Amino acid sequence: MPRTDTVRAVPDDQAPREPCFVSFLSDYGTRDEFVGVCKAIMVELAPDVRIIDVTHDVAPFDVRGGALTLVRAIQYLPTGVVLAIIDPGVGTDRRAVAVEVERGVLIGPDNGLLAPSVAMLGGAQRAFSLTNTEYQLPAPGGTFAGRDVMAPAAGHLAAGVDLVELGDEIDPASLVPGLLPLPQELADGRIDGEVLWVDHFGNAQLNVDPEMLIARGVGPGDAIEVHVGDAIRRARWVGTYADARASELVVITDSYGLLALALDRQSAAAQLGARPGTSVLIVPPGVEGALGADETPIELREAPR
Repeated sequence: MPRTDTVRAVPDDQAPREPCFVSFLSDYGTRDEFVGVCKAIMVELAPDVRIIDVTHDVAPFDVRGGALTLVRAIQYLPTGVVLAIIDPGVGTDRRAVAVEVERGVLIGPDNGLLAPSVAMLGGAQRAFSLTNTEYQLPAPGGTFAGRDVMAPAAGHLAAGVDLVELGDEIDPASLVPGLLPLPQELADGRIDGEVLWVDHFGNAQLNVDPEMLIARGVGPGDAIEVHVGDAIRRARWVGTYADARASELVVITDSYGLLALALDRQSAAAQLGARPGTSVLIVPPGVEGALGADETPIELREAPR
């Protein structure tokens, strides 16, 4: 079995360094050994490394979902290395890359996963394709680049290896962009958005900024009409989940500054049949055909099984 002592070691006379953080995100889950093996490789290469598990429960192959998860977290992660692996194109000619930003280096497949976070951190300063096999593990097959290419790169950087050693420098403009959906502001005042994310509690985050409602004369306490699939509901803008009445659908500004659909202590997503990518049409008061103020709460129904 390949071991990390088959790759180039860090010089013994290297001066002591502060421990490096590696923030690790993937779609590997925790049932299999994938996460543990990647972390073991990094620790063997950099014994003082401190690894933060951002999450390993991104839906399998969901590059967009992973990119959104990472960009929500990135501003809170410590300076150092970010290792993000959601790689449905593993084994193809897609590149594994390391992108240097002001606060460290992001490592992952070049499939758009890193792009929103790179932008959030001020853009790429340099970028490299991970082509130097001296800093990789021998691969018995081409299906686990996270173990054989990307985790070793993160470990070597944590141990003090210079980024330029890991491969060929590439033009940052050649990196695959992240394509995240933007809401459409319609001429009649409606907002055509979609669900970005459903959290553990069933709150459905939208790609809609609260300022879009404010610009239409809607403020906290007011109600809007929400179309989710074939359902049409009234949702009141509240400040906290506890402000919602029993079984009342509400809209709230979430902890990331975007609007979210919620029910108090229940899953709004389950009740609405919403998931990431579900279209949501917001109709402010006064738009022709909007529900009246007396057409109110969502009716609870058994969630789909």
